[in-house]
Amino acid sequence: MTIQKTTSTATTDEHELLARIRDELYTPVIGDILDGLGRPHQFLPPEVRGLTSDMIVVGRAMPVLIADVFGAQPQPFGRLTEALDQLEPGEVYLARNADIPTAAWGEILTATARRRGAAGAVVDGYHRDTRGVLAQDWPVFSRGSYAQDAGVRKSVLDYRVPIEIGQVHVVPGDLIVGDRDGVVVIPQDVETEVIGLAFEKAATENLVLRAIEGGMSSTEAFRTFGVL
Repeated sequence: MTIQKTTSTATTDEHELLARIRDELYTPVIGDILDGLGRPHQFLPPEVRGLTSDMIVVGRAMPVLIADVFGAQPQPFGRLTEALDQLEPGEVYLARNADIPTAAWGEILTATARRRGAAGAVVDGYHRDTRGVLAQDWPVFSRGSYAQDAGVRKSVLDYRVPIEIGQVHVVPGDLIVGDRDGVVVIPQDVETEVIGLAFEKAATENLVLRAIEGGMSSTEAFRTFGVL
């Protein structure tokens, strides 16, 4: 009974934390905190965007490694279905695509991940089936839409492994936050500090806005609050 209660409490705490991050934080303030802690390379490339500007994704990274292939393979798509079928609630399917321009995400993949309770998908590549993806009202971030199929061009080599996207090193379980301003990766070793400081900075920014709306100059506001 004790183990079950501890597990349940941990799960509840995690859910509440992710919900609070979704409601109160945003990528600019998180990025600022990471910069201040000497972690300046935590944003994915700026081309990786939500399919709509109001999409938000918050969850734990489930990194996926994709490679180029050239023609029909003995196992089409590699380990793609295996990766999808073991996604856990609250996880983000985070794929490092390869060089050949193809769709790394689509309607059926969205349905599978959504039904498993995953928090969203972020692919450093393209998606397709845009109409079907949007109809599911589930967060997907990519470099844009492009219909060319991955079947004879890409293969999932592995998942739950460290990957690098741009300058960002990602390991399984890192915290992913994405909104209209980009996607940021929070390493687990600084997560508690980053989130705590980000909540503080967001609250201070609200004070600055109210002060400026009340007539304070930006110079005085910066001098007073140290936030711009």
